[in-house]
Amino acid sequence: MALFSVRTLGFPEIRRDEELCQLALRKGLALLVYLAEAKGPVGRDVIATMLWPEGCEEVVRARLRRLLHRLQLTLGDDFFTADRSTVRWSAAIDLRVDSQLFEQACDCGEFERACRHYLSDFLEGFSPGDCPQFDDWAFFRREALRGRAIQALERVVHDKNAAGDYGAAAAHAGRLVELDPLSEVYGRHLIRNLLLAGDRAAAQRHLEALTKRLRDELNVAPESETRALLNAGVPLPIEDPPSTRYASGGGVHLAFQTYGAGRIDVLVLPGFVSHVERVWEEPRCRAFLSSLAGIGHLILLDRRGVGLSDRVGFNPGVDATAQNIGTVLDAAGSRRVVLFGASEGGPACIKFAVDHPSRVAGLILFASLAKGTATHDYCHALEASQYEMWLQQLVAVWGGPAGIETFAPSLSGDAQTRAWWAGLLRAASSPGAIKGVLEALRDMDVRHLLSRISMPTLVLRRHDDRAVRIGAGRHLASHIAQARFVELDGADHWAFAGDQQPILDNIRQFIGSLAE
Repeated sequence: MALFSVRTLGFPEIRRDEELCQLALRKGLALLVYLAEAKGPVGRDVIATMLWPEGCEEVVRARLRRLLHRLQLTLGDDFFTADRSTVRWSAAIDLRVDSQLFEQACDCGEFERACRHYLSDFLEGFSPGDCPQFDDWAFFRREALRGRAIQALERVVHDKNAAGDYGAAAAHAGRLVELDPLSEVYGRHLIRNLLLAGDRAAAQRHLEALTKRLRDELNVAPESETRALLNAGVPLPIEDPPSTRYASGGGVHLAFQTYGAGRIDVLVLPGFVSHVERVWEEPRCRAFLSSLAGIGHLILLDRRGVGLSDRVGFNPGVDATAQNIGTVLDAAGSRRVVLFGASEGGPACIKFAVDHPSRVAGLILFASLAKGTATHDYCHALEASQYEMWLQQLVAVWGGPAGIETFAPSLSGDAQTRAWWAGLLRAASSPGAIKGVLEALRDMDVRHLLSRISMPTLVLRRHDDRAVRIGAGRHLASHIAQARFVELDGADHWAFAGDQQPILDNIRQFIGSLAE
């Protein structure tokens, strides 16, 4: 049996029985990679449209036949199987694809092995030319794999540091810095582990390089926490965020953190995207979370599909995310909790509260809504066509500070916040993955559950929030029996942006009333 190896992580290449196959045909190479990634038969019409988008059907089918024949001359007659309508790599060969080996290692939790497979970005530096559909497919695949690589590297850095292997932790942190040079948290990982490994000179060089990048790209200085690493007598961070733990449920590993020593648990479920570690990088967000931890025992989680939680399987809808809440509460040892659902996090909190009323002492819905899109009987959301347009726009600019002008108008001109938000998005998801998450949220509808909410509920929002219409908040409050609606000044969708004190005061008063 012939052994074929397909390298996709980096500039692509094909090997047969360890010998490099010299392929001068860029479209042939693109075809082989696409078939390898498909793991099964692909329609001839799909291939033809992808590689020759402008040609007529008869011409492109003839071109495909000629291309397959030329590939046979190089790779041998046995490399593919075809019929009148489909083409695939032959099932009779041993086919190994590095991107798939990488994903299999991630799925098994073998993150160090996964990092060894991830040598470069998907198809880096390669394009067949004049094939926009192929280039779009490659872009989304590249971003998805890159996101999983960042997640794997973060896990290895954490594990190596905890084991005292600071040299290995620094090496993997260096790769994180290469993937996101403007992230101070990754820079701190690298500098801290270099110091712990005894290489102060290298730590100094990397701090100087980070300082220069931040100044040149963002016109900002490093945070005091970053600068203090070398100034302190011991290389320990200042106010380190809580450690990340994992809860397993339904074959999925969910990242969560706990913080504070309050008498009542407060679980925070963010909107469509989150990252339990990178939220602590932003000073205002850190201050807000610390204040919440002063009110109650804080529990943070990344829902399935985003952040540091597993990104495998189906798109996380309301039911799946509600199950995630229960899994994390069990792992955290929580018996009774106040749920804080922000934006798209609200519906899953509603679902869990209805299904498990004995475990929920109170419900806080901030800038949330009951239905993803508008219908004839619900006018408080975007029309389906508007939602689709917004989704396409968001995906198109993913990797930059996408949507910050809407989510946090008071911070949209702050260079450091823009860089933090862009970095969080890149670390938390990929364009293709977040598209699936948002499509699930588009289709959600929990209106039928509102009348079944039996615990005290606080509905909060800012009056001029442009991300979620004000009618959505009023609708929630009017359909929940024990709800109190509070409308605050401001336009920021993020709770920590703008004036956060009125929000914290209302939360403190609400949670205090539950204990009376």
